[in-house]
Amino acid sequence: MEDNISQKKSYTRVIDYIKKQIAVGGLRTGERLPSERELSEILGISRNSVREAIRTLDFMGVVSSQHGAGNYLTGNFEKNMIESMSMMFMLNQIRYHQISQLRRGLELEALMIAIDNATEQEISKLVQINSELENQTEKDNVILDKQLHYNIAIASGNTLIINILQALSEVMDKFIADLRSEILVQEDSRKQLQDAHNEIVRSLVLKDKTMGFNAINKHFSVIDEKLKRYK
Repeated sequence: MEDNISQKKSYTRVIDYIKKQIAVGGLRTGERLPSERELSEILGISRNSVREAIRTLDFMGVVSSQHGAGNYLTGNFEKNMIESMSMMFMLNQIRYHQISQLRRGLELEALMIAIDNATEQEISKLVQINSELENQTEKDNVILDKQLHYNIAIASGNTLIINILQALSEVMDKFIADLRSEILVQEDSRKQLQDAHNEIVRSLVLKDKTMGFNAINKHFSVIDEKLKRYK
């Protein structure tokens, strides 16, 4: 039996082993990790230590544990960011307006990169989503609004921006579940937001960064106005 100190050391050995396997190409995204028994034998430690390490890696988003099928390398770091930011939020270390400030900066950078790099297919998809936004029901508009911003991030091609923006969006929706609906159901704010969306997409079509900059600021001015009541 390992005592608590040796078990803690063994736990870190599992994580170090998996990190080394990733570094040398022995493990790639989507591949199955060695079983708990195999890792226990390879590293000469108890299966409890292996199990604890796998649980931690699962929480971090590095692996996904599938009952009866084993553990797989996933690299779902967005999951870890959502959990971490949610805890920070609940501990009053971050506030709504701080999340909005970070989103504004990242969405602006995503749009600037997308203006340079977006393909015709990606721009066409954004034009289509934005067109549907003008004509759908409130419930569908909430979904389409998220799709529009997600696809702009995708068009930037920056994985880090994509993951952080998705995490920020999930945290915001988790703690203010009706914020998007509240904005979209009110005629004045809905119109202001749609005007901003139109200009964002038009800036991509015309590759006009000044228009894009102004459109992002217009968009977040609407959101920040609504967030004042949640301070």
